[in-house]
Amino acid sequence: MRSVSEEPVPLHEEFIYCCGAATHVLKCGPWKDLSKDENKNLPRLLFMIIPGNPGLAGYYRTFIQALYCGLNQQYPVWVVSHAGHCKPPSGMEMIEDTDIKELEDVFGLNGQVEHKLNFLKKNVSKEIKLVLIAHSIGCYITLEMMKRASELQVLRSVLLFPTIERMAQSPQGKLMTPLLCKLRYILYMPVYLLSFLPEGVKASLVRFALRGLKTCDESSITTSVNLFSVDCIANILYMASQEMMKVVERDSTTIKQNLKKLIFYYGTGDSWCPQHYYDEIKMDFPDGDIRLCEKGLRHAFVLDASKEMAAMITDWLRDDLTKL
Repeated sequence: MRSVSEEPVPLHEEFIYCCGAATHVLKCGPWKDLSKDENKNLPRLLFMIIPGNPGLAGYYRTFIQALYCGLNQQYPVWVVSHAGHCKPPSGMEMIEDTDIKELEDVFGLNGQVEHKLNFLKKNVSKEIKLVLIAHSIGCYITLEMMKRASELQVLRSVLLFPTIERMAQSPQGKLMTPLLCKLRYILYMPVYLLSFLPEGVKASLVRFALRGLKTCDESSITTSVNLFSVDCIANILYMASQEMMKVVERDSTTIKQNLKKLIFYYGTGDSWCPQHYYDEIKMDFPDGDIRLCEKGLRHAFVLDASKEMAAMITDWLRDDLTKL
């Protein structure tokens, strides 16, 4: 595998309904359809990104481009937003106008797991192997996917800054849980008022909020403008409130069953999954591929370190891909 290219890679962008909810999909590479009936020349492997929260696909734009180039442009790299976290384009509603209710509580944490499984079922051939790259709460979702759908041909799951246990007890969780679980509705009014601002002013506010970063990915700024949508914020905060209540005990059973397929990557100063969570899982699974960041990357690595993370992942997976 060669080093990550600096050249921009064209992306295919789709807004679809999945489980009845608006979903944003970014596809890197020439493969736009991976269903068996539509394409006979399918790749052997799909890299699929499961986002954190906010689960907007646009935050991972640079990351999937860098990953695709680092993989010598041999495999498709897709990112699928969480249900209802994207602002749909004009003419598309947040929820599909149909009498059929595909999934109860699709915007909740359980619904987001089923949303990803449904996406794979409808859009990706069962013959294609998967590398799941998950970020933050996406790691919990990924472990649930592997637990519920053991038929998935998962070659590897890379779990980046994994929030898979005791979220409400983490330093950030202790701060955010009261806000998310009891006071989140208070945030809707200022977001509603800010939604009327011109797009340029919204972008300026985002730049101001991210001014502490030495370098900031431009796609993060344009994507963050979506957060001025009340519908998006409502779904984002609702999912986050469920995370605080439901992500309590680590699913050690699923981890043990899939240990050889998993790579964990913990941060050293991560207030969502502090270092003692790493120490404990490392002790419980001494044979696991469980790594501690030595580069000082932040939990929200997509803001300023997408290319660096993509380069590390391609290096980690080098042996797995040569065996395909």
